[in-house]
Amino acid sequence: MKTVRVLFQKTGRAVYLSHLDLTRAMGRALARSGLPVWYTEGFHPHLYMTFALPLSLGTVGLCETMDYRLLEDDFPLDEATRRLDEALPEGLHAVCTREPVMQPKQIVWADYRLDLRCDFAAAAAAFAALSALSELPAEKRTKKGPRTVDIRPLFEVLEVAPAENGARVLLRCRAGVETNLNPNLLLDALADRFGFVPVSATIARVAVLDGNCCDFL
Repeated sequence: MKTVRVLFQKTGRAVYLSHLDLTRAMGRALARSGLPVWYTEGFHPHLYMTFALPLSLGTVGLCETMDYRLLEDDFPLDEATRRLDEALPEGLHAVCTREPVMQPKQIVWADYRLDLRCDFAAAAAAFAALSALSELPAEKRTKKGPRTVDIRPLFEVLEVAPAENGARVLLRCRAGVETNLNPNLLLDALADRFGFVPVSATIARVAVLDGNCCDFL
């Protein structure tokens, strides 16, 4: 038996699957795939599945990972990818399968791409003003309820570039077991502080990184 990590994408209508629904969809797909997967023992056996960094509802995921266990050590990982991908529903796509290198606790950052339908000059000015702030109080939901925290140390605006319908913004936000910053909080801050509200916004997570800004493997 060995643990493997599948890299998958979550796009289209699948972005509106909750994490619980995603877990169910992956479990059904693994069952349909015919892969020699490991189930827990006992009265209610279930698949072992671990997601490194659950994705916010409505966010596109281009670099998502899930760990599960194969009962055959020498099972071809390309074949595991193919079988799982064929069993997945629309909007979920298995990209590759490999043996895990890092642990989820090593995740520190995540990169997001924001495609905004808006006036580019207004977007550039708003994000420049956001970057210039020394602090940015915002209300975050925690396990103990909502509380106000300074989220300015938790993000960096990497790029603001013109796009066909307005602007494409690349953000680096804190992520991981202890601290996560949802890019929607930054869009709310832009609206509250600078009056910048795009006509529409599509958010995609494009990279998950460790403390050295290396890809989570």
